[in-house]
Amino acid sequence: MPWSNQGGGPWRPNPGGPWGSGGSGNGQGGPNFEDMMGNLRERFGGFASGGGGLKWIPLVVLAAIALWALSGFYTVQPNEIGLNMIFGRYTGKMASGLNWNWPTPIGSVTKLRVTDRNTITVGFVSGNDQRGNGQSRIDRSEESLMLTGDDNIADVKFVVIWQIDPLKPEDFAFNVRNQGLTIKAVAESAMREVVGRTQIQRILTAERKVIEPAVQDLMQKVLDDYKSGVKIIQVQLQSVDPPEQVIAAFRDVTAAQQDQDRLRNEAEAYANRVVPEARGQAAQILQQAQAYKEQTVAEAKGQASRFSQVYEQYKKAPDVTRERLYLETMERVYGGMNKVVVDQTGGGQPVVPYLPLGALENPTKPAAPAQSSQQGGAR
Repeated sequence: MPWSNQGGGPWRPNPGGPWGSGGSGNGQGGPNFEDMMGNLRERFGGFASGGGGLKWIPLVVLAAIALWALSGFYTVQPNEIGLNMIFGRYTGKMASGLNWNWPTPIGSVTKLRVTDRNTITVGFVSGNDQRGNGQSRIDRSEESLMLTGDDNIADVKFVVIWQIDPLKPEDFAFNVRNQGLTIKAVAESAMREVVGRTQIQRILTAERKVIEPAVQDLMQKVLDDYKSGVKIIQVQLQSVDPPEQVIAAFRDVTAAQQDQDRLRNEAEAYANRVVPEARGQAAQILQQAQAYKEQTVAEAKGQASRFSQVYEQYKKAPDVTRERLYLETMERVYGGMNKVVVDQTGGGQPVVPYLPLGALENPTKPAAPAQSSQQGGAR
């Protein structure tokens, strides 16, 4: 029977166990666990018992230390500055490139993007439209409503552009907590201060370009006092409007102000055109009067000088001078007139025959008056 080789078959107890009677693991039965554990102790027990394995311990330790030290190398990008810390204490800043600091847990590195420009909005929040129509804006009236210098309310929305100061990045990292909220609070406070000392009409019209640099300078001063390591690049006013309840009335006031400015400009242009013309005319009249004065004075002096000269001659020869004056006067009086000469001293014909040469030279003029004069003189 086949069970005879197994020591009596399956119904007989086998004192040697399931692998045979010897239980020594010599091929007639299963493996011996005690022998296996003994072999393991012989192979690996030397490291623990101080045998030949001790020479590998320093090498392993040095390799571990080298790997730990190599993990301290890090790279700083061109737009970043690295801040080295040892046991949480700041030790220095590193420029862009490959740098080294003590690895964890001794040291740590904080990288700051000092050239990136950041934006903070006050009075509104920008975001994506849920309908996919692009950017949307949510107004925040609790931030934008501000009291002006003349006790009015203005709705001011603006944007602040800032960056980390490359010269003082450690101040930004260690002196201020929640930098974004701090900058926003300073921006809102500075804007309220500037708006609070300005009239609303100026804010809505001419003072908008003055408010932006004023707020920027005030913010920079406050943040420098905080040693925040923040540099304000620009303050941009997005909108300056009166409250929604009175915006229509303010628009009418603005339109009236614009009309006033336009009419004033037109009046100034008219004045600039008319006043020079009037001044030119006045100067011309003055010059003409001065010329007339000089001419009249010169003529009077000339006549006076002539009279004096005639008088001197008259004193020398009164009769001759009197006759000459009479003839010159008659010459001036009758020189350009038609004349009829009547000789009353002769005893014969009293009328001298006269030929009207002037009438012959100008045929258009009738010669009847001369003939009638001759006839009247003959009678």
